[in-house]
Amino acid sequence: MITGLAHTAVCVTDVDAAVEWYRDVLGLTVLSPPYRMEGADIERDMGELVPSPVVVKAAIMGVPDDSDRVIEVIEYPNAPGRDRPADTTVVDHGFTHVALLCDDVLATRAELEAKGVGFIVDGIADVAGLRTTWLADPWHNVFILVEKVRRPDRPYFRQFG
Repeated sequence: MITGLAHTAVCVTDVDAAVEWYRDVLGLTVLSPPYRMEGADIERDMGELVPSPVVVKAAIMGVPDDSDRVIEVIEYPNAPGRDRPADTTVVDHGFTHVALLCDDVLATRAELEAKGVGFIVDGIADVAGLRTTWLADPWHNVFILVEKVRRPDRPYFRQFG
């Protein structure tokens, strides 16, 4: 059955701009630069999900740790966009957020605010052994910064208890 978690894809309207933002603002590494896929193979893969001709432009962002857990920023140039509300306080069904680990939420938030990142909550919360705060990228994708407080040596989901 399932043996692990791979990538999380976040939809953007401009992959090149997203790569710059995720690299320059969040400090992620470009693991695979922007690439464009079109033709018979991607048509077979996604032809029932997006309008034909299927075109995908994507890049892989993450931390260089040989993990499959990465963020794929993805653009569908030929597909009509889904309007995600600029009001990120609206939680819709389906994708809601991506969690990003950091060593110090307060310092990371301050650094990101200095770079102009808009946070969607006023402060920092301490909940279930974690310190958290929420932000959005320029395409209104929602992220939570997570600092493991109670047991930093354990996975984030094993902080409480």
